[in-house]
Amino acid sequence: MKRLNITIIPILLLFSCFDRSPNAKTKTKENNPLYDKAYQYSEEKENDSAFFYFDKAKDLFIQQNDSLGVAKCLLNMAIISTNSGDYFGGQELSINASPFFDKRISKQHIFIKSNLNNLGFASENLKDYNQAIVFYTEALNYITGANPEAILKNNIANIYRKRKAYQKAIAIYQSVLDQKLDRGIFARILSNIAITKWLQNPSYKAAPELLSALRIRKKDNDLLGINASYAHLADYYTDRKPDSALFYANRRYQNAMVINQVDDRLEGLQKLIKLSPPAATKQYFQTYQNLSDSIQTVRSAAKNQFAVIRYASEKNKADFLKAQAENIEKQQDILLRNMGIGALVICLILGYLFYRRRQKSLKQEKEIEVKKTELKYVKKVHDGVANKIYQVMSEVENDHEMNKTILADKLEVIYKISRDLSYENSDIDTKEGFAKELLKMLYAYSSANVDIEITGNDEELWKNVKATVKDEVYLILQNLMTNMDKHSGADRVSITFERKDAFITVSYFDNGKGMKGVVKKNGLNNTETRIESISGRITFDTKPDEGLDIKFSFPI
Repeated sequence: MKRLNITIIPILLLFSCFDRSPNAKTKTKENNPLYDKAYQYSEEKENDSAFFYFDKAKDLFIQQNDSLGVAKCLLNMAIISTNSGDYFGGQELSINASPFFDKRISKQHIFIKSNLNNLGFASENLKDYNQAIVFYTEALNYITGANPEAILKNNIANIYRKRKAYQKAIAIYQSVLDQKLDRGIFARILSNIAITKWLQNPSYKAAPELLSALRIRKKDNDLLGINASYAHLADYYTDRKPDSALFYANRRYQNAMVINQVDDRLEGLQKLIKLSPPAATKQYFQTYQNLSDSIQTVRSAAKNQFAVIRYASEKNKADFLKAQAENIEKQQDILLRNMGIGALVICLILGYLFYRRRQKSLKQEKEIEVKKTELKYVKKVHDGVANKIYQVMSEVENDHEMNKTILADKLEVIYKISRDLSYENSDIDTKEGFAKELLKMLYAYSSANVDIEITGNDEELWKNVKATVKDEVYLILQNLMTNMDKHSGADRVSITFERKDAFITVSYFDNGKGMKGVVKKNGLNNTETRIESISGRITFDTKPDEGLDIKFSFPI
């Protein structure tokens, strides 16, 4: 059910943020044809074009001193951003829209409510649950009617459920159920309260309520709601009736493909991997991996596209202001010609040259920033996702009897890393100690054909070493082990750790074919970059068919 809040809110927002009255639409055509064009693209789900023209329409509204028009453009841009997974961008745009609304005008309340909804939705997906509740609660001040109120209170209760404050969530759900609601909203609340009661008390028999909600949704052909019901039923039956859980998990996955809900498909695949027979697990795992990579690529491209549009818009405004300034300066030149035209011309030239140099400098800084951001995400995808997937594949290949629950947990980690790629949190679990976690990763590459020998790695070695440094060392060694497994053909690997004075030295050797004459790819380039980031030094010693000897050291 956790995806229901995410799928319903954007639809509510999209329908609520457009002024659909005939008079309003006629006025838009007369006053701002760019807004009308943006609206058309939005209706056709062409988000890139809609975002572009909403941005253009906003500038025209600014010239017309139309505050509401500016606010609606920013709101639509914010919703498009959050629906595309750019939650930080969506937050920024919604915050920029807020000052342009007038809370005293009741006709604007529908837009204010949508803006607060979007801020709550973005905050929720960024896991800032306290702030999400603040936004959803404030939005209650701008609605009328039991159904809109029920939707917002459902969102608030869902957050309390995520925080495991089950009693508080149940109290909110119950207060909503006591009102007269539309069938679809009633079914949503009924399913949510049932699953929450079960989470609070695993012996609670939630099946009758869950199935009742499913029947209502099927009767209404509510595909999104049906998908949520299947998810709840699969969770509920996982331990009670695994065959029923598998049935509903498969129904959920099939339904998610019909409605094109990619995140639901990923979660459905995770459930199928956990519940399916061994013969089907491998196929589901491959499908999961391909879909996860595809989603990450599409969402990253969308974020970059929106950033480019906004940057181009700001640049055009700067050019326009520059042209205006130059025109004023020319008029002043004529008026003040007899008072010192020569000095004025010199000042203008110097000012122009300084402006151009500054613009060039800002542009170069922006390009460098974009390149750094691209490199950062390339490294994070390679180290955080690609190597992690390869490590799991090696474990599956070397351990044919791996428990499916363990495999599903590992996939859950990979999914969270892919979904939350923009977060800076480390995905390395050090609860059992860094030395043990490092050994687990290194020995994951061991097999019948590859013997791995590790010496000197104990918890005392890593005492007082910063967490960020340990993360970098972990990823450096993961890169080396992945390159060994994929390219070297080695059957013996030796890794030695030594702490002396204020330095730690790591010596790596494998007896593979070495890398003489091989062009360095992302993995080795990332390795050198990471060594530099911890103020370390690295040396490579390799000869064809005589193995690879790498030694790197870094300060504690």
